[in-house]
Amino acid sequence: MNELSQETSPYLLQHAQNPVHWKAWNESALAKAQSENKLIIVSIGYSACHWCHVMEHKTFEDDEAAQTMNTHFVPIKIDREERPDIDAVYMKAIQIMTGHGGWPLNVVCLPDGRPVWGGTYFRKNEWINILEQLAELYQTNPQKMVEYAQKLQAGIESISIIQPKNNEAALSQDLLIPLVEKWKKSFDPEFGGMARAPKFMMPNNYEFLLRYGFENKDPELLDFVDLTLTKMAYGGLFDTVGGGFSRYSVDMKWHVPHFEKMLYDNGQLVSLYANAYKRTQNPLYQEIVEKTLGFIAREWTTPEGAFYAALDADSLNAENHLEEGAFYVWTQPELERLIGADLGLFAQVFNTNDFGLWENGNYVLIQNESLENIANRNQMSLSELKAKKKKWEQILFVEREKRSKPRLDDKCLTSWNAIMCKGYVDASKAFGKSEYLETAIRNAQFICNKQWHPDGHLWHSYKNGQSTINGYLEDYAWVISAFVSLYEATFDENWLHRSKQVTDYCFEHFFDGQSGFFHFTSRLDAALIAPHYETEDNVIPASNSVMATNLYQLSVYFDNSYYESVARKMLQHIVPDIDYPSAFSNWLLLFFNESANSRQLVICGTDAKTYAAKINEQYLPNILLAGCQSPSSLPLLKNRFSENELLFYVCQNKTCALPSRDFAAINKDLKP
Repeated sequence: MNELSQETSPYLLQHAQNPVHWKAWNESALAKAQSENKLIIVSIGYSACHWCHVMEHKTFEDDEAAQTMNTHFVPIKIDREERPDIDAVYMKAIQIMTGHGGWPLNVVCLPDGRPVWGGTYFRKNEWINILEQLAELYQTNPQKMVEYAQKLQAGIESISIIQPKNNEAALSQDLLIPLVEKWKKSFDPEFGGMARAPKFMMPNNYEFLLRYGFENKDPELLDFVDLTLTKMAYGGLFDTVGGGFSRYSVDMKWHVPHFEKMLYDNGQLVSLYANAYKRTQNPLYQEIVEKTLGFIAREWTTPEGAFYAALDADSLNAENHLEEGAFYVWTQPELERLIGADLGLFAQVFNTNDFGLWENGNYVLIQNESLENIANRNQMSLSELKAKKKKWEQILFVEREKRSKPRLDDKCLTSWNAIMCKGYVDASKAFGKSEYLETAIRNAQFICNKQWHPDGHLWHSYKNGQSTINGYLEDYAWVISAFVSLYEATFDENWLHRSKQVTDYCFEHFFDGQSGFFHFTSRLDAALIAPHYETEDNVIPASNSVMATNLYQLSVYFDNSYYESVARKMLQHIVPDIDYPSAFSNWLLLFFNESANSRQLVICGTDAKTYAAKINEQYLPNILLAGCQSPSSLPLLKNRFSENELLFYVCQNKTCALPSRDFAAINKDLKP
């Protein structure tokens, strides 16, 4: 056992029995490198990463490779999900050095942590040869390495530091038109998504495109969003048997995924499909949400109401060897035995043919047409075919439960929990299911009770009853977002006051007044080799764009001009320089809040929550909702409650129209 045996991260524990003398990232490991004047190997991955496992098995379990690493280096292993700050800094280094990045991420650094070389996956012999050359160079010509490290450090800092701008000019909504038109050129008209492989789902992209198409009455764009969501739901990317989405597909048709499932993907996709359902009432979208939340409840929910992080891509196959996707695929003999006389119809639905074939005779189930079309072709009712499909999926589910399951990453990350919490809230709004809202509240209470320290800071991770790692901006931003969403569903003002508390802590410990943005790490944390500001929206939106959105919403609820000013200045810094809109979709969603369609609806009266539910079940992304069932001191609600009356106020630009008692008229007026 090496020192990783003392850690709680499942990814680090997977390496605890390697012959490599791995250490975790801590003061003693860094001090050892300095005192012994040894280069550092920083190796970063995560528990659900297939190629991380391959490199561990092929290289880090090998005695020869371990001897080279242990003799000349201080090897440090990092779980990127526990330390996204370290991952971000060294990923920038890799991208500067090689032009691309990914995981496993392997960097060799000077004893002070400055990188000098790096890459991603390496075979054993290549890895040993490179390390031996670097060790020799450091012994014979260390100054050459120091000089390179200085240049690389300057490059990292140049793309890390946000230069202040004095752009006070108002931004026109017309800026969105050419950005969306440029974006459309990347669309895949056959399978949806972007016209490239691998295909990542990027839920926030489609939240923006859905809203933009809806408010601008662009049927072509709305059709594209529906095509994308339908094909994603059809594909092997979505686990139709057990529920939940994998991280991405390796092909253009959303068919064969990298089979790991991540909490952050599924939380965002529940929100996206719930919102798309509100616009379309498409039963497929409801099915996807229900199956996904069924999976979350069954596999990822802890007794305390928290959510686990991920499932591995690999599981044991019939020969008891770890194999990617082994848990999810089917062979023809298996299907013949299980499905029996219905196999021909099953094959039409799930393409157990060339279209659905993966490799080694294995099928990944995928639809490529609607059940309506298949039912018509087979002269049967749609309800009959749906019943058969549900029965087949149950048969396969029972059979699959006999297999060895993928390994579980059982840490609970605050940011990802908040994303999933918001997913449950959005599902409760769309479908009116109280159990979804109850699950969200229970999770939010877990965050308050376990992950929110009395001194005001959030913890990042939780496992085995222990809260660890000082929170990052992503934790604060997503917790605020989830709490605001809970307020809209419950009108419980405690969630707003908690949001404001967390926000004010962020200003004290994360905000950089010079740049006008928030650092990713707290001022209480030890500095890394370069600062990190997260501004580009990726698979998860940037913590700064989430934070700016929070500030906009809270500025309205609390009539806080400072929050509003900071959010607007962040937008004014980002929006004029956007070239690739897919990397800034959450910023564009926030920018869209400044359109003429954006308004606030205030509902005051003892029956306010009943009418809030009627609003929440509609797709009205342009509306910020507030309300009370008794007098409230919240600035947006103050002096608006009247005993024995139900009053509706529509507000815009800090001005509210006269109260109305006509819900039907108000509801009609809210639509863009």
